[in-house]
Amino acid sequence: MHLVDVSCSACGASFRVRSTAEAISIDVCSNCHPLYTGRERTVASGGRVERFNRRSALATV
Repeated sequence: MHLVDVSCSACGASFRVRSTAEAISIDVCSNCHPLYTGRERTVASGGRVERFNRRSALATV
């Protein structure tokens, strides 16, 4: 085992850990993950109720 640089592709942070791998790249780290930072990501997808309301509005026109 040796020291390896771990790089986060989301925020660009890097840190060193012990591993047998040559290099490690991760998608999300503790610096940018919403659970650790307290920030929320909003997803712009409608739910079932919005979809139903859209369809019922089109049916009554």
